Amino acid sequence: MAEIDVGIVIDRLISFLGAEVKLFGRLKKEVEDIKIELDYIACFLRQTDPMVDKEDSNGGFKLWVQHVREVAFQIEDVMDEYKLYHVPVAQHQQQQGLMAFLSRIAHMVQTVKRHLQAASKIRDIKTSVNEIKERSERYRFNTLQHVPGENCDEPIDPRMGLHFVNSEALVGIDSSRQELARRLADAELKRTIVSVVGMGGVGKTTLVKKAFDDEIMAGHFNCHAWITVSQSYRVEVLLRTMMKQLYESRKQSPPVRVDAMDGVELISICRDYLYDKRYIVVFDDVWKEDFWRHIEHALLDNNKGSRILMTTRSMNTAEFCKKSSLVHVHNLEPLPLEQAQELLRRTAFQYDEDKQCPEELNGLTFELVKRCEGLPLAVVAITGLLATKGKDVGQWKRLLDSLSAELDSSPHLSYVKQILSFSYYDLPYHLKGCFLFMGMFPEDYPISCKRLIRLWIAEGFVKGKHSMTLEEVAMTYLSELINRSLVQVSVIDSIGDVRNCQLHDLMREVVVSKSKELGFIQTCPENLSNHDRVARHLSICNKSNNFPMVVGNYQTHSAIFFDIEELPKSFRFLLFTKSKLLKELDFEGAPLTYIPEELGNLFNLKYLSIRDTKVKKLPRSIGKLHKLQTLDLKRSFVSELPVEINMLFNLQYLVAYYKDKQSIYSINSRRGMKLYSNFGSLESLEKLYEVDLEAYSGGNFFRELARLKQLRKLCITKLKSESGNALCDAIQQMIHLQSLRISSIKEEELLHLHKMSSPPVFLRCLRLRGRLMKLPGWIYELRNLTKLTLEWSRISDDSLQILGVLPNLLFFWIFEGYSGAQLHFHKNHFKKLKDLRLCWLNDLKRLIIDEGSLTLALIIGKSGIFQISISFTSRLKEHSMKPTSLVIHAC
Repeated sequence: MAEIDVGIVIDRLISFLGAEVKLFGRLKKEVEDIKIELDYIACFLRQTDPMVDKEDSNGGFKLWVQHVREVAFQIEDVMDEYKLYHVPVAQHQQQQGLMAFLSRIAHMVQTVKRHLQAASKIRDIKTSVNEIKERSERYRFNTLQHVPGENCDEPIDPRMGLHFVNSEALVGIDSSRQELARRLADAELKRTIVSVVGMGGVGKTTLVKKAFDDEIMAGHFNCHAWITVSQSYRVEVLLRTMMKQLYESRKQSPPVRVDAMDGVELISICRDYLYDKRYIVVFDDVWKEDFWRHIEHALLDNNKGSRILMTTRSMNTAEFCKKSSLVHVHNLEPLPLEQAQELLRRTAFQYDEDKQCPEELNGLTFELVKRCEGLPLAVVAITGLLATKGKDVGQWKRLLDSLSAELDSSPHLSYVKQILSFSYYDLPYHLKGCFLFMGMFPEDYPISCKRLIRLWIAEGFVKGKHSMTLEEVAMTYLSELINRSLVQVSVIDSIGDVRNCQLHDLMREVVVSKSKELGFIQTCPENLSNHDRVARHLSICNKSNNFPMVVGNYQTHSAIFFDIEELPKSFRFLLFTKSKLLKELDFEGAPLTYIPEELGNLFNLKYLSIRDTKVKKLPRSIGKLHKLQTLDLKRSFVSELPVEINMLFNLQYLVAYYKDKQSIYSINSRRGMKLYSNFGSLESLEKLYEVDLEAYSGGNFFRELARLKQLRKLCITKLKSESGNALCDAIQQMIHLQSLRISSIKEEELLHLHKMSSPPVFLRCLRLRGRLMKLPGWIYELRNLTKLTLEWSRISDDSLQILGVLPNLLFFWIFEGYSGAQLHFHKNHFKKLKDLRLCWLNDLKRLIIDEGSLTLALIIGKSGIFQISISFTSRLKEHSMKPTSLVIHAC
C-alpha cells in the first residue's frame, strides 16, 4: 500500500520537474534528489508489500513504512501548495497599463515568496528522506531476505482445519456436490479440469474435499493426490509432493532420487507414471493466474478420463486453463440466509441434549447470519463464540452489536478475518488503493461503478494505457477485483455491463480495518475520536449533524457525504475555504441548495458531484478549476452552465439532466443543459449528457460540437428538423463514439438524420426519439451495434427488416416506432437477439416470425436466456388493440 502512495508521488514529481512549474536554481536539484531516492524506496516497497501488509509482520518494519508514507504525503502536499496560487502569465497579460504592471510586480513577489517557502519545506523533506534511508540501513530494513523480529518458522495456516470439517457443518452444498460428482464421473475421456471459484470462506475446500473423498472411496480412479498450493510456492516442491502422493495412493514407493530431481526430470517421471492410469489430482487454493502453465505438462492427457480439481478465488485463474484443456467452472456462492441459519442452529447446539435452538434466540440467529451474508466460514466461527455465551439472549445480542470488534479480538473469529485478508495481500500494488477506497461507501451501500471509477481516476490510482481511456483502464481494474471474488456484482445493465457493485459485509470489515491502520480512510463520526490527524479520505455518513471541524486539514484529499440531513454553514465554510488540496468532493444526495464562489479556491479539485441535490446554479469561479475531470450535475436543478465552464480543458465527464416525473410519457420529460458558445474548447470530453438544443439556432453550435472528437457518449435533446444534417456532420467527427441518444423537440418533428456517410464504427448503443418515417441507411453499417431503441419513429416501410443482418444486435426495442399493419421477422435474421420489445404498435395486425429468426428455439422453450415482451396497448390507455393474428412458422 505504501508503494502506491510513493508511486503516485513519483509520477507527480516528474510533472513538477517538467513544464508544469518552473523551479529555479538549487530547488530543482533538491527535488530531483528526492525523486531518485523515492524511486529506490518504491522498488523496495513493491517487493516487500505483501510482507508489510500481513498481520504478523514486524512492528518496527511497519512503523518504518508508515514514515515513508507520511513523507510521501508531505511531498505531495508541498507540490500542491506550491502550485496552489500559480497564475499563468497569460492571465496577467489580459490587464492593461499601470494595473498590468502592478499585477506583474505583485505576482513576482508572491512567486519568490512561494519559492522560498517551498525550498525550505523541500529541504526539510529531503532531510527526512535521508533519515529514513539511514534508519533502514541501521535496522536492516533494506534486506529482503530477513526482517528483524520475524519468526523464521512458517506461521500456522488458519485454513488447515477446513480439510476436516464435521459433517454437521455441511449444509446447502448438496446441489454443488452432485454437480461436481457428475463432472468427475461423466463419459468424457479427455483430461478435464473442474474449477471451483468463490470468495474466501465460502466453502470451496470443504466441498472439493467431500467430492474427492467420495471418488476415492468409490474407486473410480487408479491414483490420486491432493496438493495445497497457496500464495507462494515452488513448482519443484509441488511436483515432488504430487509424485509422492500418486505413488503412495497405490501403496508404492516413489523413486529413490525424487528429492534430488529438477523440474524437467520430475515432469518426465510424472508423465511416464501416469501414461496408463486414470488419475484425479486436486490443487487447492490456487492464486497465480499462470499456475496451470507451470504444472500442465506433468499431468499427461492420456484419454483415460482423468480429472483435475482446482479451488481458487480468481475467475481469471480458472479460465487460464482453457488454453490447453477442457474446463468446467463451478461458481460457489454464499448460502441463502435460510440455509445459513440452519447451519448456525445445527452447529451451535450440536452438543445439547435436545439439539434445538430456543425460540427466543431464533430472531438473533437470523440477524447473525445476515451479518455474515451467508458465508459458511463466518457462520461456523460464530457458533464457536456462541458456545461461550450459553443461551443468554442478552449476551447473544451484545455479540451481534459488537461483531466488528470481535473480528479483531476474539480467537474464534480473528481467523475469519485472516482468511479473508489473504485476498487483499495477494492484490498487485496498483489494485490495493482502489480496493481500500471502496471502504468509503457505507455498509450494504450499492456502489455505482461509474461513480467509483471516476473517483479512482481523480485520486490518481489509474494509470494510462496506450489506446485506452482512463475510464476503460479503471473498468479493467474493477473487473479484476470482481474476478478475484473481492467485489460482488449487484446490478447488470441491459447490455451486460456491471452497473452496481458492493462489498460483502465481512470483506468490508477487512477493508475498514486495513484503512484505519494505514490512515487511509476516516469515517465520521464513528472513528472521529482518538485521531491526531485527518486521513487522506473522509467518508461522512451522519444523521446527527456532528460534523468534523478538522476537515480543513491539508492532508484531506476527498470528502464524500452519505445520508446527511443538514450541512452546517460552519462546516461548509471550512470545506470551501480551508480544504484547498481537495481532489474529490461528492455531495450526491446531500441537502445542498447552493455552491459558494469559494469553490474556485479548490484549485486541485478533479471530481465534483452535486447529483440529486437542489443546487440551481454554479458559481462563475468554477472556471478556475482547471484540473477538473468530472462534473456530475445529474438530477440537480442546474440547467444552464456559466460561460466559464469553457475554461475546464481537462474536463472528461459532464452530465446534467433532470427527469420530470409528471410528464413521463412526453418526449420532453427530461431537460438537459444549455451550453454557451465556444464550448468546443472542452476537447478532453468523453461523456456529454445531455445538451438541450431548444435555445440554439444556426450552425455555430454544431461546429463547436464537432471539435469534441474524444466523445464516447453523447445525448442531444430537442433537436429541430433543420438541424439534423448539421448534427450528422458533427457526429461523423467523433470516431470513438460508443453511445448516442438523439431526441426531437416534439413527437411530430421529423428527425433528418440520413446524411451521414461515415458513422462512428464503434457505436454500441443507439436511441432515436422522434419521427423518422424511414430508417437512416447508415444504421446498417453499425457492425458493433448491440442495442437499438426507436421511439415514436412511426416507420411505415419495410426498412426495419434490414436490421436483421446486423451481426451483434442483442437488444431491439420499438416504442410506437412502426405504423405498418404487418411486421415480418424473416428467416436467419436477428440471430443474436436476446431482448425484443414491441410496444404501442396500434396499427399492427399481423406479426410473422419465421423459422430460424429471433433464435426461435429460445423463444419457445429456453427461459432465462431470451426475453420477448410484446404490448399492443396504447401508451395513453385510451383504447386497447390486439393483432388479428400471430404467426410463428416452424413450431
